Amino acid sequence: MTASAFLAIALLTGQVLLALAMACAVFRMIRGPRAQDRVVGLDTLYVNAMLMLVTFGIRTGSALYFEVALAIALLGFVGTVALAKFLMRGEVIE
Repeated sequence: MTASAFLAIALLTGQVLLALAMACAVFRMIRGPRAQDRVVGLDTLYVNAMLMLVTFGIRTGSALYFEVALAIALLGFVGTVALAKFLMRGEVIE
């Protein structure tokens, strides 16, 4: 087995597993039962989406996927912090 074939199989396996993890995160976001569970599901979803874009970037060799993954990481972190602050205090901006 050549190195490129091994890389292709590893990327495909990773993408399938990330898709399954994203489906589980969406299920947790929809099902609940508490708002904190939904926030954790959203956090997991954006991390998995970011990693999926990184695997697409590795597969295609395009730097655009890495830049979009970086933007998702920044916005996802800010969104998670804002939701956590809202759940703790009831307001985002003091």
